[in-house]
Amino acid sequence: MMRGILFAWVLSATSLAHAQSPTDYSDAKRRADADEASLPAASASALRDAQGSALEAAIAGCATPTADTSPFVVVAELDASGKVVRTWREGGTPLAICVQKRINGSTLSAPPRAPFFTSFELSFTR
Repeated sequence: MMRGILFAWVLSATSLAHAQSPTDYSDAKRRADADEASLPAASASALRDAQGSALEAAIAGCATPTADTSPFVVVAELDASGKVVRTWREGGTPLAICVQKRINGSTLSAPPRAPFFTSFELSFTR
């Protein structure tokens, strides 16, 4: 009996841990990598298209002629409708901060489950 109760508690604790929102960028990025890798090809393509549109709008609103174009990453948590409900960022340039603010609250394509995590990884070449 005790073994069954312990197993049920471990199983529910594991489910709860997965349902909780990440506490930092590293956790969020791991979740994004796993969620993106789980997508079938057609869904992954639709997500990339939606990310491209959101990113294009963010960059257009944030870019300046002298922007620091150091690489950065923004991880986004999507709800069931595809709305970005939370973001995390690696990189502290003004451009990275502005892009994160513009992505937060935008809407991508509806994910197969919620929450769903995805990342925008940016590097610029001249």
